Amino acid sequence: MVHYGHSNQLRQARAMGDYLIVGVHTDEEIAKHKGPPVFTQEERYKMVQAIKWVDEIAPGAPYVTTLETLDKYSCDFCVHGDDITLTIDGKDTYEEVKTAGRYRECKRTQGVSTTDLVGRMLLMTKAHHSNIGPKGHSPWTGVSQFLQTSQKIIQFASGKEPEPGDTIIYVAGAFDLFHVGHVDFLEKVHQLAEKPYIIAGLHFDQEVNRYKGKNYPIMNIHERTLSVLACRYVSEVVIGAPYAVTADLLDHFRVTLVCHGMTEVVPDKDGSDPYEEPKRRGIFQLVDSGSNLTTDIIVQRIIKNRLEFEARNQKKEAKELAVLEAMRRLE
Repeated sequence: MVHYGHSNQLRQARAMGDYLIVGVHTDEEIAKHKGPPVFTQEERYKMVQAIKWVDEIAPGAPYVTTLETLDKYSCDFCVHGDDITLTIDGKDTYEEVKTAGRYRECKRTQGVSTTDLVGRMLLMTKAHHSNIGPKGHSPWTGVSQFLQTSQKIIQFASGKEPEPGDTIIYVAGAFDLFHVGHVDFLEKVHQLAEKPYIIAGLHFDQEVNRYKGKNYPIMNIHERTLSVLACRYVSEVVIGAPYAVTADLLDHFRVTLVCHGMTEVVPDKDGSDPYEEPKRRGIFQLVDSGSNLTTDIIVQRIIKNRLEFEARNQKKEAKELAVLEAMRRLE
């Protein structure tokens, strides 16, 4: 997947140098070393490219980072999180670059991992956690809770105010499990103006659950905030936006255009159209992202591959626990 934990790592990496190239693996490489990918390589290339700290991507990057790869892209060093990545045979994938002194480390984001998100999606099919699998939790893969801090929001926020001549565009939604469909939509909206300033209104969890049902949203409001802020097309986020786009909101942010994608607009609690006011003002526009990917489709992919994912998660955790055990023995 591509999630705000990755964005946070890329943010830290970018701060260590001047130009950030991100190597993204093919589906084949991921299937070989980790398990079935949730997003296809094309989706992942596009999503990583949309993260605002990324200068360039290296598609089809090898799973094991070698000095040859670093030299090919004229990189001084590579950066990875402070969790371990292992090859199929349990070796550290960064051994070669570490030995050569061309490795830097950044902090992993607590409380999020692909494994954790996949687990949350699988709860839809079974309303309980299974107790099967290795006892004890790997600190890297096990589920923990993400804690939002003002510092994290500041690190992710652009901090830019709208400038004279900017077209202030408002979009609203759940933006749950931020994916390439969202990226395509925001990119299209961004192209509507010479100097766009896009404000994304995110609905609170209870509101999203009202119109989406089941156990949506998969990501809570704090996580969705960071996911959207990391996108290069977004300038500002309203945390807990009202479902109805009101005159107050439009006036407060001096909004010139309100956009919505091709997904269904569920009426407000009282049965009214949440876009009534922008439509009345003649500033509402439907935007076709050209993508048919939705959060539902991603969840469907996970459920379809459910058994493979569960096996992947258990294997990954068991492998990490084995390494921890070995490290303890060495100590």
